[in-house]
Amino acid sequence: MHSTNYRDTLITVSSDCPVSTGIVPEKPGSVAAVQHALLAEPYTRTSDDLLHAAHLARGGEKSREAFFAKPQACLRASPLVKQFGWGLHHDGEGRVSLVAMESASYQRLLDDPAVRKTPGMRSKR
Repeated sequence: MHSTNYRDTLITVSSDCPVSTGIVPEKPGSVAAVQHALLAEPYTRTSDDLLHAAHLARGGEKSREAFFAKPQACLRASPLVKQFGWGLHHDGEGRVSLVAMESASYQRLLDDPAVRKTPGMRSKR
């Protein structure tokens, strides 16, 4: 089974993100809106938990084992990181929390040498 989990890592906002603050995705049922809603409570889900829950919420029917039988894109490819101005912090246990790019928390995580930084994927090459 493949995993997308990170530990003690901040996935930073993509360098070509079109916004300067974290915004709530407005299109109901979109990947971004579903992921944002699922992350409403910080540090309750791992990346794998989030991706599978979003798959199910959007009408997918695969079991967790079947879903992760093939490699899945990690949260570096999430529209939250690429388009909506959210960083994603993974704690020491791999649980994820949203961090708005304009927040003091985001800056604190960027400045913390104990936290690995991984850039979000860009939308364009």
